[in-house]
Amino acid sequence: MRDFYGETLQTPMMLGTARFPSPTMMEAAFRSSGASVATVSLRRERGAGQAFWEMVRGLGVHLLPNTAGCHSAREAITTAQMAREYFGTDWIKLEVIGHADTLQPDPFGLLEAAEALCADGFKVFPYTTEDQVLAARLIDAGCRVLMPWGAPIGSGMGLNNIHGLRTLRAAFPDVAMVVDAGLGLPSHAAQAMELGFDAILLNTAVAEAEDPPTMARAFALAAEAGALARTSGPMIARDMAVPSTPVIGKAWL
Repeated sequence: MRDFYGETLQTPMMLGTARFPSPTMMEAAFRSSGASVATVSLRRERGAGQAFWEMVRGLGVHLLPNTAGCHSAREAITTAQMAREYFGTDWIKLEVIGHADTLQPDPFGLLEAAEALCADGFKVFPYTTEDQVLAARLIDAGCRVLMPWGAPIGSGMGLNNIHGLRTLRAAFPDVAMVVDAGLGLPSHAAQAMELGFDAILLNTAVAEAEDPPTMARAFALAAEAGALARTSGPMIARDMAVPSTPVIGKAWL
């Protein structure tokens, strides 16, 4: 697994902490998933109470605060600075939302905020699209991780642009990449890992399941299966059928 700002994650699973029916259920889902990273929103956690914060810290995973809900570079930068003080980490998942309905990232605000935060010593995980030009600009700004969306946040639609994600992965082979947002089924996670991504990040698909811990475990197993499939050297798809039984030497009746 690739390096994430000097850290090697034990599993390719990242999980959000929002939308769970209870803190206890959230904790159970994390234990079941074996997630290496927990994303937390400053705006949410500051109002959740010290007990919730202690529970999150007790998970023993890497903490990735995010700037969820920010719609401008200035707002995201301020939120990131507050998150660093509150959570005690320079990791930040950078979100600058540009469209109210799709929650698509604002590429201009995202790049502006990324440049400022990288210059300020943050280790930025930008929530972005699969656009290669934007990806190159973010890397030039100092980002060492990219988090392209699979589909709109919370939609559960899976990977909307497989070609775009595949070409993005191929264009920057040495950059750690996480498919973030839109994953609804464990099969989506396996597909992302089969494409060569290093991790997945999800929240809603687990939190809104009837049985969050079991769904979290399903996603973890799917991500592991996809990663193994990628590294095992999968066969190339063909246009024609190829018999699995050799025809050479076969008796013709």
